[in-house]
Amino acid sequence: MSRKEDKLKDENNDLKDQVEEAIDNAIDEVDENDESTQKQTSTKDGEFTEEEQLKEDLQKEKDKFLRLFAEFENYKRRTSKERLELFKTANQEVMTAMLPVMDDFDRALNELKKSGDENLLKGIELIHNKLKETLKAKGLERMEVEQGSDFDSEIHEAITQVPAPSDELKGKIVDVVEPGYKLGERIIRFPKVVTGK
Repeated sequence: MSRKEDKLKDENNDLKDQVEEAIDNAIDEVDENDESTQKQTSTKDGEFTEEEQLKEDLQKEKDKFLRLFAEFENYKRRTSKERLELFKTANQEVMTAMLPVMDDFDRALNELKKSGDENLLKGIELIHNKLKETLKAKGLERMEVEQGSDFDSEIHEAITQVPAPSDELKGKIVDVVEPGYKLGERIIRFPKVVTGK
């Protein structure tokens, strides 16, 4: 048995040597190809070597990736801002529909003050204040516009111009016909005013 084992060992060693030699030859061939590729310079036509071309392609892909990433970040930022804005003003339709009710309450209070019925006035004031506070808690805010304030076409809606009762009111607000309201930072109804000329 020892002769067979020795013979197998010799055959294994021969096979091992052949495999190592084949691997060494393959490595040498790859090294020679790499050296010849690196030694190549630009051709007469201005074309790049394969390595330079790959580097340029890699740089282009990196640039595309960075631009795409930046664009995606901007998109995320923009959509999150729009989503926050939507949540803030989601109830704008309801608030706009409630504004005529607030106007009616204001007119009713003015008429009840003229009538002199204190108990009725007190009851309506309680309901009016409750409605006003509820809408205020949801973000509705009345715009404060007074007689004598400067007229600003960006935030006021002029209905008409009348001769100013005094020189101080020329170009200023003489009367507020309908109050304006804001929902958060957005004006949902501009105050309707009369200006002096």
